Amino acid sequence: MRIPRTPALTAALVSLFATATTPALAADYSDPTWPCIQRKVERLSVGLMWPAPLEEVDLAPETGRAVEELAETLALRRVDLESARAAVEEFAEAQGRDMALMGAVFKRVFDTLSTRRRRIIDGIEEFSLSQIALSDRIDAARSEMTAEMDKSEPDFDRVDTLEEQVDWDQRIYSDRQQNITYLCETPVLLDKRLYALAQMLQEAARSEG
Repeated sequence: MRIPRTPALTAALVSLFATATTPALAADYSDPTWPCIQRKVERLSVGLMWPAPLEEVDLAPETGRAVEELAETLALRRVDLESARAAVEEFAEAQGRDMALMGAVFKRVFDTLSTRRRRIIDGIEEFSLSQIALSDRIDAARSEMTAEMDKSEPDFDRVDTLEEQVDWDQRIYSDRQQNITYLCETPVLLDKRLYALAQMLQEAARSEG
């Protein structure tokens, strides 16, 4: 049975994914560790994706293994959503269309992908700090070059060394910047995958009673 979404839940999810792709002019640049145009959402709320609190449930050993196996499969980004849906349906047919059971699967997927997402965000922050430090190094070298050339007797060897350093650092900076779009999109893709998986699992469940 398809689980209906409340207007509040739908609005919250629309807001989450809309702000994740907001144009650069709307981004908040007050945080120097966040270089993305997507809004920084440090932690996801499972309540935005699942209609009831997720609690640990007692599972028989065989059922527990099936839950773990399905959760591991769904957490793999190389498993496309069509294949994920087939795996969920096969699980539901074999284990029963129970919302608590599907919730147990989603809790494990959510924990896995949330941890992975947090590591990615930490990596983006470290990347940004590294770029800021490199930019500062470039600016400092250029300032030193200018100061040296303003002297009555410039040290041209020093100027040449600084120029080579700036050229090299600028190349590294530019090459790294080409990866930022991919890095910034990764947390958003994980968000969307989690939401899609939550819907699949809810659709596969049946209401009791």
